[in-house]
Amino acid sequence: MADEAGPKKKRVQSALFMCNFNAVRSLAAEAIARHYFGKSTYVQSAGVRSGEPADPFMISALDEIGIDASRHKPRTLAQLEEWEGLNFDLVVTLSPEAHHAALELTRTNAVDVEYWPTPDPTILGEVSRDQRLDAYRDVRDGLVYRIKMRLKG
Repeated sequence: MADEAGPKKKRVQSALFMCNFNAVRSLAAEAIARHYFGKSTYVQSAGVRSGEPADPFMISALDEIGIDASRHKPRTLAQLEEWEGLNFDLVVTLSPEAHHAALELTRTNAVDVEYWPTPDPTILGEVSRDQRLDAYRDVRDGLVYRIKMRLKG
């Protein structure tokens, strides 16, 4: 009978989190991973496209759990590649667009690409401030759980 957990994954030494704009989900993933694993794992994040500032709701949601991401400057994948290259053990994509870009980018590299479907809390429509913040908290808490499970050494 096959092992249900799958093959033992090697410890991740460098991780890139990708999303559409690097303003909400990938920003949060980078901040969370740095908070919990920053001494043992090199962590970055990037967006496929540019143009969005860091989202104040996500900054607030992270602040609630003691993570300061207020100085985050969103960057694109192209900017990250130009500044330091894309040498990562693991690329985690948080949106379909980012996943397609990561697969295209890494097809000739030995890198693990994982897709973690993560809801976009910015597309809620007309809701109260508390409902909006709850959606950001849900994304934050889901990322905290997955990052702790995946990056623990």
